[in-house]
Amino acid sequence: MPASHSTRRGAPTRHGRTAAVSGAGLLATVLLAGTLVGCAEEGEQIPSIGYAIDNTVTTYNANTVAGAVSGARQAFARVLPGFNYTGPEGGPVADSDIGTANAMPGDALTIQYKLNPNSVYSDGVPMSCDDLVLTWAANSGRFTRRNDQGATVPMFDAASTAGYADIDRIDCQTGAKDAVVTFKAGRNVTDWKSLFGATSMMPAHVVATATGVPDIVSAVQNSDTAALTRVADFWNTGWTMTPGDLDLALFPASGPYKVESLSADEGLVLVANDRWWGNRPATSRIVVWPKSSDVSARIGDGAVEVVDVAAGSVPDLDLGGFDVTEVASRSVEQFVLSTSGLFENAAGRRAFAACLPRDELASKFGLAAEPDTDGADSGGPVDTRVTAPDSLVHQSVAGAVGGRYETADTAAATAALADTDNTTATVRIGYLGPNPRRAEIVSAVAAACAPAGITVQDVASPDFTPSMLRSGQVDVVLAGTASAPGAAGTAAATTAMYALRSGNGSNFGDYSNSRVDQIVDQLAVDDSTATQLSLSTEAENILWSDVPTVPLFDQPRTVAFASGLQAGAVNPTVSGAGWNMDRWVLRR
Repeated sequence: MPASHSTRRGAPTRHGRTAAVSGAGLLATVLLAGTLVGCAEEGEQIPSIGYAIDNTVTTYNANTVAGAVSGARQAFARVLPGFNYTGPEGGPVADSDIGTANAMPGDALTIQYKLNPNSVYSDGVPMSCDDLVLTWAANSGRFTRRNDQGATVPMFDAASTAGYADIDRIDCQTGAKDAVVTFKAGRNVTDWKSLFGATSMMPAHVVATATGVPDIVSAVQNSDTAALTRVADFWNTGWTMTPGDLDLALFPASGPYKVESLSADEGLVLVANDRWWGNRPATSRIVVWPKSSDVSARIGDGAVEVVDVAAGSVPDLDLGGFDVTEVASRSVEQFVLSTSGLFENAAGRRAFAACLPRDELASKFGLAAEPDTDGADSGGPVDTRVTAPDSLVHQSVAGAVGGRYETADTAAATAALADTDNTTATVRIGYLGPNPRRAEIVSAVAAACAPAGITVQDVASPDFTPSMLRSGQVDVVLAGTASAPGAAGTAAATTAMYALRSGNGSNFGDYSNSRVDQIVDQLAVDDSTATQLSLSTEAENILWSDVPTVPLFDQPRTVAFASGLQAGAVNPTVSGAGWNMDRWVLRR
């Protein structure tokens, strides 16, 4: 049997995610995991390490709508690093190998970014502030065009505009190593240190070559629509990764690893980047095995030494010979509802929410935990969407919503369904499969909702994407924060909040409420306790009435390191265990 232990970020309460003591609990877990896997006896170093994740790897660009819900951030954190990365505690950690980011004095938030003078891509082209300008342009939502229906839509298919939409300008001379980023007046974004982070900065020179736009900085500064249209078209789809068919010239790396190949049989192969200017990676080859590769079989074949998956998500998972940690992640398992069809009317969404046994689902499928020392209940469902899990106001906001939709209420579901002029309804729930735990969740929901006249269908598939909600192929997505099938979440509520904002790419249900938009915009720039408490409580009351999503519980993650692997450290965030893969060493 594998050695294993469970941990929490902090003591869970009935109506909130965790208490404010959560940081110490996770740090202890990381240190324990590192100790357990770092004290192996000396032996011959293995030159290649396999890393299994519970998501797909379909694109190099983690910033598109498709990329943000893929495993790109797990796979490429040390291939495309940035000015920061998401550490095990969930917050941004400065990455001085890439450069520095320092606030400058002035009324408007102004940040000076300086790239490391030695920073260069694996193809020999230096990193430059062009990369920052491209990142801002793509994620700002500033540049638009008309679609086939005549509607105005963003040029760039960005998953989120959080933070970047608040930037007024970037002062950058084409090819330079430094830039000054100035935010709009009054938009002092509190989470600015997360901007331009790992996997966010794509190589601008690749776009320039592919599109024939030699100076992307000038195109952005001059709002050159024709040039930016070509840039956007490439940014949206040009980094799609097709197994067996990669033009490696399109995928240069700025980190300790670079992409060597991608195939169904051999996985995503990362090898040491010989142009990397920082500490050399401790192991020269990492193979990322996505969900589609049959992780259980790969473990049986001895091809996997690191596993980072949602608990219960991989069929027939045998982790004998691994040190195993189960930890509550920063991602919230949730249902994301459509706003069309049956769910066009909020009454339909309320009918579905009313028949859900959220309390039972949290108890059965969330991470088991001991009661808090103050006697608070443990294992309750998550009741908030817009507060940071460790914030001072989290408990108060969670308690203020009164535990709505906590237990299945057939009468309330039937009444709400009648308000839609229906006595019966069919709800299709989609998720990335196979996933035994999510299949059990859907089965439990089907049993609970049937008495209310709601037939629940499980329509999971290996090809599922959350965009199927937007196209009407499913009615509900079962996933984590911002509809991510795999690793997700940070210590800040930024990603979760913006997934509820009108027009945001990660808002797959196309939910729109102007007051919620105003609240999200204000919470992003005002971190005072009074404002956070007041606006977050107001937002939750609106959201529990409109029910665009139904949060369930903190998604438990299973993180496992093979015996003999050193420097493995649990990171239950969007980064996953691969956040420090360049430090992994396996000896046997």
